[in-house]
Amino acid sequence: MAFQTKEDQVAEFLREGIIGGRFARGEKLKQVEIAELLGTSVTPVREALKLLEAEGYVRGASHRGAVVAPFEIESVEEIVELRVALEGRLMAAALKRVEKRDIDELIAVQAELDRAVEERDREAVRPLNYRFHQRLYAVADQPQTLEFVRILWAKYPFDVINRIAGRIERAASEHRAILKAMTMRDEVAALSALTEHLRSGWIEYRGSATAQDEAATGQD
Repeated sequence: MAFQTKEDQVAEFLREGIIGGRFARGEKLKQVEIAELLGTSVTPVREALKLLEAEGYVRGASHRGAVVAPFEIESVEEIVELRVALEGRLMAAALKRVEKRDIDELIAVQAELDRAVEERDREAVRPLNYRFHQRLYAVADQPQTLEFVRILWAKYPFDVINRIAGRIERAASEHRAILKAMTMRDEVAALSALTEHLRSGWIEYRGSATAQDEAATGQD
């Protein structure tokens, strides 16, 4: 695994925290508090926030702190298709490099995720989902592509989609399909399973939103 500076480590902690729901959209991130939480100085926190501002995770990074950026719902359709293209590229590259220890690590993360799903612990599911995808794509060893994917993740409404009834159970099942295809080194099946996983959450969200709009209209 590539060497990480303190700035990189703080940035990764905050990315996972934002996507995983530890830090809510619109929440203010205070440099001193984060530094104390991580047992580091303010300097790497300040630099990490500047990096995350460039990636779209936060806004207004300054000495006073930053705010977790909201997502723009009208952009999500395009973001999903970009995720399919770029994450599919990473999946294909990962399959050419994956070793047994990589699959074992993914299986271990998925086992934690499955336990969280069984316990209905949504707060644990979201960061574990992030770790699963981050670990999977790291195998590809394509840091530039992964950087673009992280930017897309910053704009994706994980928090809203994961509140849909039954979504975390279905997402866990989709992960298992990806792992099964990877274990068999079946690129076609792996890419198909990944594509279904990336698109299904958004499709479910649109269906849920449409149903809510129709119900609200019927009550007027």
